[in-house]
Amino acid sequence: MILKIKGDISRYYVETLCLVFFPGETFGENEVAGEGVPEMSVTVVDDGPSHTAYVSIKLNDRISEATETVSKDEEISIATHATVAVGRAVFSAGKALLDHTPPWGILTGVRPAKIAQNIIRAGNGVRKTKSILRDEYFLNPQKAQLAVSVAQNERKTIRRLPKNSCSIYVSIPFCPSRCAYCSFVSYTTPRLLGMIDEYIDALMLDLDETLSTIKSLGLKITTVYIGGGTPTTLSATQLRKLLSYINEKIDVKSLDEYTLEAGRPDTITAEKLKIAQAYGVTRVSVNPQTLNDDILVDIGRKHTSEDFFRAFKLAKESGIRDINVDLIAGLPGDDFKSFSHTLDRIIKLEPTNITVHTFCVKKAADVLRDNGDVYSINGGDAAKSVSYAQINTKFAGYKPYYMYRQKNTVGNLENVGFALEGHEGLYNIYMMEEIQTIFAVGAGAVTKLVDYDTRSGKSRIQRIFKPKYPYEYLRDEKERFSKDSPKRPLIDIAEDFFSTSQQT
Repeated sequence: MILKIKGDISRYYVETLCLVFFPGETFGENEVAGEGVPEMSVTVVDDGPSHTAYVSIKLNDRISEATETVSKDEEISIATHATVAVGRAVFSAGKALLDHTPPWGILTGVRPAKIAQNIIRAGNGVRKTKSILRDEYFLNPQKAQLAVSVAQNERKTIRRLPKNSCSIYVSIPFCPSRCAYCSFVSYTTPRLLGMIDEYIDALMLDLDETLSTIKSLGLKITTVYIGGGTPTTLSATQLRKLLSYINEKIDVKSLDEYTLEAGRPDTITAEKLKIAQAYGVTRVSVNPQTLNDDILVDIGRKHTSEDFFRAFKLAKESGIRDINVDLIAGLPGDDFKSFSHTLDRIIKLEPTNITVHTFCVKKAADVLRDNGDVYSINGGDAAKSVSYAQINTKFAGYKPYYMYRQKNTVGNLENVGFALEGHEGLYNIYMMEEIQTIFAVGAGAVTKLVDYDTRSGKSRIQRIFKPKYPYEYLRDEKERFSKDSPKRPLIDIAEDFFSTSQQT
């Protein structure tokens, strides 16, 4: 896509607006005009009392233009007057050109519920917040209601969060096979899977340093989340080694939540679940994505729907308190009839959590090589499926407790976690709303130091990135713990960060 910008406005923000109407587009400097190549020009003018945005969008022989002025006297609940002017102009021009009304309006970004939280925190009631989201940011009523519902449910959990607390994320970036839609850093080849034993040893050293830092900072660990990849790619012996070590170093009985993202049904055994339960795990994920066996084959999953039911039964019998089930709406080749049939069968199983993702097209995913026509501006059956999920989980007693959005999601839709009362995934809320420090260990892990101001709801954040790939991570860990390592210890970075606090 050809994008030209004049004036003081974030290019990244304008690109996210473009993707609402032109999902999957790229913004390279060498883009060339031609058939099917959209072009957009954005000009922002600050004339003193107001900001005015001029937007022109061209697609083939059609052109749509819009001008929006936002007075600096106009009360803006979030963002700035300039971004709102640009957002409204892009919205108007794109809607007229493509005859499409984006369900989330001009609200971009990963965390819509956090934005709703901020509006409520500013002194607005629930009804007023929904009105602001609809009238100022053009959300449709269903999405405004969803954002506010999630924000309300999150606030109940956030109020109970102890001060000076943190969580730990443990990365297991290995999978038994690669899904066609996945671009996640996970590894499947025999050579890389052969690194797991060495990887666990490095993980233990990493965890030791992290726990020492947590102790020095005087923080309390509330949740531990072992994610991936697929953590149950580990053998029973390897899983026992990891969990017993965590159990030795952490008082897991004092945790509010301890998650093992089992994920792939073909990696789940009764023995692994027995080990997990014995070492204090309170929450597992068993994720079919769909119960349509033909779709499972197409997306590269190496299991059947029957494998899922077997694994779910084992999880139920294990005595682990909470079971989450992940589904994906809008998978290539799937339709509303298939998705609704899947959801209905999952609800009958009564898992404590159901997470409904919308298919998101990642640039590195295999599906793009086989099917370039996977983007959908209006969502098609995915939009209908997402609505069905939100209505029917509610009737079954579930409530939406956390939510996030991604770029290039089919129909510009959302991912929502639903939970039975009292069974919300706490780590998901803390991580998504950025209210708690998350220490992360392992390849591809990102520690997020968070200084959260309870009065303003704002967070000061510093991220610390681990190497993406297991072999790089192993090399880095050896260097980091060597006597002559030039790398700064985690405790030094954390102490520097927390020495300047927002809160008095």
